Amino acid sequence: MPDDRGLPDSVAPVARGSGTTRRAFLRTGAVVTGTALAAPAVVARAAPRPRDEVFGHGVASGDPLPNGVILWTRVTQTPASTPGSGIGPACSVQWEIARDAGFSAIVGSGQVQTSADTDHTVKVDAGGLSPRTRYHYRFTVLSGPAAGATSPTGRTCTAPATNADVAKIRFGVASCANWEAGYFSAYRHLAAQPDLDAVIHLGDYFYEYQTGRYTGKTGAVRVHDPRHEIRTLRDYRTRHAQYKSDPDLAALHRKVPFISVWDDHESSNDAWKAGAENHQPGEGSWQGRRGAALRAYAEWMPIRPGVDPAGRHLFRRLRFGRLLELSMLDLRSYRDLQVSARSASIDDPARSIMGRAQMSWLTNGLTSSETRWKIVGNPVMITPVLIPPLDPATTGAVTGLLGIPREGIPYNADQWDGYAADRRRLLDSIRRNGIDNVVFITGDIHSSWACDIPVDVANYPGAGSVATELVGTSVTATNVDDMFDVPPDTAGVALSTAFRGANHHVRFCELDAHGYSVLTVTPAATQMDWYFVHDKTNPRSGQFYAKSFSVASGTQRVAPVGRPVD
Repeated sequence: MPDDRGLPDSVAPVARGSGTTRRAFLRTGAVVTGTALAAPAVVARAAPRPRDEVFGHGVASGDPLPNGVILWTRVTQTPASTPGSGIGPACSVQWEIARDAGFSAIVGSGQVQTSADTDHTVKVDAGGLSPRTRYHYRFTVLSGPAAGATSPTGRTCTAPATNADVAKIRFGVASCANWEAGYFSAYRHLAAQPDLDAVIHLGDYFYEYQTGRYTGKTGAVRVHDPRHEIRTLRDYRTRHAQYKSDPDLAALHRKVPFISVWDDHESSNDAWKAGAENHQPGEGSWQGRRGAALRAYAEWMPIRPGVDPAGRHLFRRLRFGRLLELSMLDLRSYRDLQVSARSASIDDPARSIMGRAQMSWLTNGLTSSETRWKIVGNPVMITPVLIPPLDPATTGAVTGLLGIPREGIPYNADQWDGYAADRRRLLDSIRRNGIDNVVFITGDIHSSWACDIPVDVANYPGAGSVATELVGTSVTATNVDDMFDVPPDTAGVALSTAFRGANHHVRFCELDAHGYSVLTVTPAATQMDWYFVHDKTNPRSGQFYAKSFSVASGTQRVAPVGRPVD
């Protein structure tokens, strides 16, 4: 059963030290810490299987620290030991990390075991590394039917030293990649971006639907595996594996570390702490399904779970020198049930999107931060998008009589708009404590936005802005032209104009395109550059630069910029 505070009991935090027993290692989800060099083992000389079969799901890294990074792979020893099958013997795997591609300057190595208990995934916390340094890493199977097979070489990098003065950090930003709705050309183009320190993935890394369910106006361009809606541990493992077999996603993972958090589709649509819109009573226990989804996510993603006295969790914070702290939020595991966009329950102070513990963690972290920028990885939009914005001081009697939200009817009540009291608590804390340079970066909504975030939305701009939000579009998941089955730049343009006309703090809104973003942070400004693909149904689609918005330090306002950061 899952731990309702975060990760399931069967997936423990990253193991520390060198005394991990084989039994304890298997129980902790194949995650170990390694800092010392180990002597290479003698590899059995049986004819190895081809590398692209043994390591068909690639290699990945994630959650970089100044002195360490998570390394990941999956070993397929035999044709029968497919993801989710539970078939295949345990095996020993050697990992190595080096300063050069030829591995003549190895700085860390070790041996771990993996088995069907963790779906033959391997996850290592490679420590003892130098800050702001680029490394190469690889895995070699030491025992079993695939002995001798060596993985592709991955590249990764560590974060700057905690107190380092940093001139620039560059993140790729992505979310919402639906296998059936298109090809992942956006990932291929993102991998070609120079000098990325990490990719921030804001959720919906995959979709849980059965084949044909959520494909958009073009229909399925390729078919999900399994073909049915996923509900079990085997299902979730299989779906993770399918997505990691995509060559464009695999190439991106191989090149740069990921910092990831889940949204809803890694479990089920519109998930909340006790259920989901896409989970029905006849589909079994929600806690069992959620536990399976979390376990598979912990196994298949290069993440370092956070740990505190209350238990394990996905929300966590990473620091990049004196320049920025990145707080990654989990907005599904602790939220209350969504309500209708027209319901006055939106204003209920007892309802929460983050949960009490995560809210305290975020507000305390923002208040105590010593970095220039406070970046918040925020899976769903926090900016008010209301139809129209209302001033409770003048319209409170009317909204009370009608039983509708006091600040106006939200466009999407699954977002922070559906949890107005929680948003007020957070924004009031930012304003009350005089915290500047808070930038929310967001996915989920399959569109691109640049917004100021006012506390008093009806009286903007006079009441001012306390933070900003930059929203990246989907890799492939459906957006407005898909939903209305119309050509791009028709219904989306009209809707964007209406949103911006009613919500003056929304400075940019594009509702039709697919792609990715690049976030560049310097002491002077934080800038997001949007890049869109021409055709998500074409596996070799080109891309084009679309738009840039920047937040100058100390302003709490977004402003258009004429070109991307070089």
